[in-house]
Amino acid sequence: MSDPPSLPEILYDDVVRRALAEDLGRAGDLTTDAIVPASLEARAALVARESGRIAGLEAALHAFRLLDPSVRVEVRLGDGCDAPADATVARVEGRARSILTAARTALYVLGRQSGIATAARDMVARLEGLQTRVVGTRKTTPGLRVLEKYALRVGGAGSHRYGLDDAVLVKDNHVALAGGVGEAVRRARDGAGHLVKLEVEVDTLEQLDQALGAGVDAVLLDNMDLETLREAVRRCRGRALTEASGGIRADNVRAVAATGVDLVSIGWLTHSAPALDVALDVEG
Repeated sequence: MSDPPSLPEILYDDVVRRALAEDLGRAGDLTTDAIVPASLEARAALVARESGRIAGLEAALHAFRLLDPSVRVEVRLGDGCDAPADATVARVEGRARSILTAARTALYVLGRQSGIATAARDMVARLEGLQTRVVGTRKTTPGLRVLEKYALRVGGAGSHRYGLDDAVLVKDNHVALAGGVGEAVRRARDGAGHLVKLEVEVDTLEQLDQALGAGVDAVLLDNMDLETLREAVRRCRGRALTEASGGIRADNVRAVAATGVDLVSIGWLTHSAPALDVALDVEG
């Protein structure tokens, strides 16, 4: 990935600060403070134990800098790079206490975000040659959405929606409480601004026709089989954006995309993607 997205420090500063404060607790790093002299300096490498796409490196390095602004950093493989197994991603040099105390927070941030980016990259690669785009969902770790949504982008995926405030998604419970798709859409249109996109979740072709009749921007085709998806795409052509969701995995994503849907939304990219195995090795 030649030109990865950027994430301003202000967006992850609070996340990293809170993670460090949680780890330091009420008395700090008892083990390191007892064993390592305050004046001792060290050099350590952040190493990817397995291959994967790097994401969240700057946020991870921020943990070291927050504890000790004098820590020196050398980046070898930045965000968007595909690291081979056992590759050194970055090196940090400075007070040994600061490096060891910040290590767990840094490794969690780096491993978690790199795992998401790697999973997203691999799903995107499975759709090579097709027009369908991969997007993540709101199923993120509470408090970490800014980092996890960023990791999706580093992996080449997009976003279904960032939160509850940037798009309208009318789901089955909204429809039930409104008394029907048409009424739910009418209320949503009245309540949201004219620039806000409106999407309706449907799981049958009958519901789809109701949504299209109400005039929506997009439809979320939930847990439909391939034959139904193809028919749904045909009915939506030129009328609404199509997004397939539910049960989409590595082994079926290409078949789902081949129905012609514009998007496939995949929640597990953020809620269940395995973290990349990364470690901190003190050198010399």
